[in-house]
Parts: sequence; C-alpha cells; structure tokens
Amino acid sequence: MKKSRHKKIIELIQKYDIETQEELAERLRAAGFAVTQATVSRDIRELKLSKLSTGPGRQKYIAMLKEDGTSGDKYVRVLKDGFLSMDMAQNILVVKTVSGMAMAVAAALDAMRFPEVVGCIAGDDTIFVAVRTVEHTQMLMEKIRSMTN
Repeated sequence: MKKSRHKKIIELIQKYDIETQEELAERLRAAGFAVTQATVSRDIRELKLSKLSTGPGRQKYIAMLKEDGTSGDKYVRVLKDGFLSMDMAQNILVVKTVSGMAMAVAAALDAMRFPEVVGCIAGDDTIFVAVRTVEHTQMLMEKIRSMTN
C-alpha cells in the first residue's frame, strides 16, 4: 500500500502544483487512498520531497529522483557546482557552465527528470536543453534559479 501511495504522490506532484500537505492529502483521497495528515507528512519526509518557488509567494512540492527512486541531492550539487548562467531562445534553454562541466550538468538535468525537458545536448561549457514549450522554458528557468541560488 505504501509503495503505491508513494508512486501516486510522485505522479500527483509532477502533474499538479501542490503547495500544502492538506492539498496533497485531498488529492490522494480523491485517488482512493485513505490518508491522514500525519501519513502525508511521513510520506513527504520518506520521499525527500522539496518545495520549489513557482512565483511570488507560491511554492510546490517536487521530487528529484534517480532511476532507482533514491534522492537526487547529488544532482543538485553538480548543477550548483557547474552552473554559471542561462538564457532562453524560444523553447531552447542555453545553459553556460564552468569549462569542462557541461556533460556532468546535462546528465544531472536529465537525471532530475523535469517534465518540461525533452533532452539535453552538451559541449564543453554549454548545454542546449530542448524544452516542450516557451512557457515550460520559463518554468524550468525558475526551477533552476531556485536550485542554484
């Protein structure tokens, strides 16, 4: 039951901008899970969910998971260590990195499995990130800013 609930939590936070534990609990109940606030709080801790700023006074839960389902803290560290700047060109995000770090940062971005990202191409110090739409590019830039500041 816990595994399926955790899977559903990941699905929900990837699909919706969920700001509070109460909102997450409501969505889980609507999906057929009988949960309490304490259960949701424990699940958030076990899944190591983070909150990401989505605009002035707004936040949402996010999960940065590797393929095996474990925490992606090391990917955030790689992103922070290598990131210099970024700029958008329509639905292409151009990320500048420390020389020699583009491949590692691109791999970290891929591993974070942002739903907005289609894929990355990396050189020595530049990454082209193909993003689904212009709006998604702006959302992705905000996510990256919140992780690198």
